Amino acid sequence: MLESQLPLLIMLLVLGTAAKVVTVRSGGEPGALSQLGPAVLVPDRMRAAALLICAAGELMLATGLLLTTHPFFRWGTAAFFALSTYVLLELRRRRPDAGCGCFGEVSSAPVGLRSVGRTVTLTGMAGVSVWAPVSGWEAVGHLSWLTAAGAVLLAVLSPEIEELIDRVRFRAPCEQRRSPAESVTLSRLRSSGTWRTHRGELASAEPYDTWRELCWRFFAFRNHDEDDVVFAVYLSGRRPAVRMAVVSAEDSESLAEYTPVSA
Repeated sequence: MLESQLPLLIMLLVLGTAAKVVTVRSGGEPGALSQLGPAVLVPDRMRAAALLICAAGELMLATGLLLTTHPFFRWGTAAFFALSTYVLLELRRRRPDAGCGCFGEVSSAPVGLRSVGRTVTLTGMAGVSVWAPVSGWEAVGHLSWLTAAGAVLLAVLSPEIEELIDRVRFRAPCEQRRSPAESVTLSRLRSSGTWRTHRGELASAEPYDTWRELCWRFFAFRNHDEDDVVFAVYLSGRRPAVRMAVVSAEDSESLAEYTPVSA
């Protein structure tokens, strides 16, 4: 039973490798790599190399898990996913607009709790698999209900599946798609935990301005101190990422004159 998760770990490592290589070779949209972890955490000239190094590490681990039972690859995989969890948490803190890049440019949506939960789950799977008595190749012949349960859990925790479905439907990256109606996006904002946390700070529940930039729609409110409170809602996914920032009245006065943007 300890080997039940090895096929899933190998499959995800191989998919991650292939997706990163394709993303680097295709180039994507201008500046696309600046929105993907781990590339987002390194200087511009090193971003493609960072993705390729990560891909090479994943391929090495996948090969070792598939062909051997050596503890180096077992513990290395657990350490890789544990480190990935730390990197995703850092991305959420330092670059909340950036995607995890786990599967190349398909993983361009902002890092959410699902992506973090997936790496935590994979860390646990890898930890359990350390003591598996067989190689990954042999484990393929011992698939069980635990393997199926793990696959379902990982699918639920993978926002990339929704992105792929959207691409099949719309055949365009999110920044080029028609955005949902403003009222729909506002409803998604009001159903989010970020809104519930900060609703009491707002002078009014209705935004005084709203605009779209690429994959985000912004809603501007005033709080009781007359500061600007700006919420950003990602335009892709059923449970989109929501970010919030406060711009104090003093900071606003130091900026150039602000012209409201029509919806």
